[in-house]
Amino acid sequence: MDSIHRTYHYNAHGSAFSGHFTRPFDEIIEVQAGMSLAPTGGYGSVRVENFRFKELVSFDAATTQVSGSKNDSDNSHSTLVSTTVEGLNILGVITADLVIARLATHHPHDKEEPSFTFLGSHFENLRVAGCSVTVELDQELFQRIGTFEAVKNEFETNSEFRKMAEDPFGLGQPQKLADRCGVLYCSLVKDIKTTCPGIRRRGQHILEVPEFGRIFLAEVLARNGSRAITMLRFELGSTPAGHGSTANAQGNGQPVPPVPPPKGGTG
Repeated sequence: MDSIHRTYHYNAHGSAFSGHFTRPFDEIIEVQAGMSLAPTGGYGSVRVENFRFKELVSFDAATTQVSGSKNDSDNSHSTLVSTTVEGLNILGVITADLVIARLATHHPHDKEEPSFTFLGSHFENLRVAGCSVTVELDQELFQRIGTFEAVKNEFETNSEFRKMAEDPFGLGQPQKLADRCGVLYCSLVKDIKTTCPGIRRRGQHILEVPEFGRIFLAEVLARNGSRAITMLRFELGSTPAGHGSTANAQGNGQPVPPVPPPKGGTG
């Protein structure tokens, strides 16, 4: 009887910026420095320089790199997405020397789910309304919850993580822990410090700026076998109006046929 050859399908995507302004004009900003990895792995990169949109959004340079390969020493598979944005300026209110989103995946050959890390993701000289904003990211926690099983365990045993993950927007409307087919929304942010008058912090990772809108920092979507991070997203509540995001990375990967779940587990 012929055996089925097992292969690996890589999945990695990154982009530097995209947006949609709705007032006083309606115009979409196409995805900048977007790159996807082929299912067979390999390497890809793209670079955009001196981007400017109607004097509203600009950056000096942006690069996205994706890669995926097999580690012959242990037959595991590794995937990497890295997006870097230099000299970011959004309406003169949000500026940063550097914003980096980095997502690395390691999938052992005998495991159903890969492990994930965001190590390397960070902001340099982030400023809002001219004031310095210091963002502390909880890399230690997210190193510990590299798999969805670990996310569930942390949610059940760590009251601080549960508080953040249940109500990330600070609206008093808690979300439930996702099952195997669901998505948990949370943030890599541990703390935000700024002395800018009038700026209000909501939830773990949101800044509200009067006559501007909301800024969401280091958003994470965690699901079984997949992760996504958006380092900065904005929703404009004044004029101009619109929304956008910068430094996005997402990915996972699966063997085909898939690794069967442990005995006693669900498929």
